[in-house]
Amino acid sequence: MTPLSSLLLPIVLSAVAVFLASSLIHMVLRYHRFDFRQLPNEDATMDAMRPLNIPPGEYAMPYAGTANAMKDPNWVKKWERGPVAFFTVFPTGKMSMGSQLAQWFVFSLIVSYFAAYIASRALPPATEYLRVFRFAGATAFFCYAVAMWPQSIWFRRPWATTFRNSLDGLFYALLTGGVFGWLWPR
Repeated sequence: MTPLSSLLLPIVLSAVAVFLASSLIHMVLRYHRFDFRQLPNEDATMDAMRPLNIPPGEYAMPYAGTANAMKDPNWVKKWERGPVAFFTVFPTGKMSMGSQLAQWFVFSLIVSYFAAYIASRALPPATEYLRVFRFAGATAFFCYAVAMWPQSIWFRRPWATTFRNSLDGLFYALLTGGVFGWLWPR
């Protein structure tokens, strides 16, 4: 077993590496530009929704609330008639990603912490690079990639989008595993 306190540097550096890699992926490689499509007749849809003043949040349409409500003939008719959607409404106003970027970094720190925790419970100091890499990298992969798969299973996010997110997760896991293997206490 390795003291968790001796892994503070790899926890922070792996989170920084993931943060920088995700920035490069989204700003330089840009293969995520296909994750969303433009809504047909977007302007008319936005004009129709604007007067409704829908508060920011997560919504389902039609909304049932309970399994029994999904058996109600009126709800079934709404589902069959459509449109059926799960969507997120953001606050309006000037766009700023500062809060999301800060939360992403904190999330990356948390993933790195769990990678450290699992590896530290299983491996002693002076463990060879590849064993550390496997423990930390596999943990990070499950956090960054596998955790996304239910979005395609339950909410029908296109599997191509989930594949791209999983590819990102693989890159992040490789970086995390690499940093931990490199900085594992000797």
